[in-house]
Amino acid sequence: MADNYLEYRREDYERKKAEWLKKKRHRPLGALEKPEDEAL
Repeated sequence: MADNYLEYRREDYERKKAEWLKKKRHRPLGALEKPEDEAL
């Protein structure tokens, strides 16, 4: 393997994780609507 393979993969993972968390935080709280009656 390349010398910096693990370091590169870790940096890529951290970058993608940060992007995912940023998107997750900006989602409106009421975005998921629950049905009034789940039996319907």
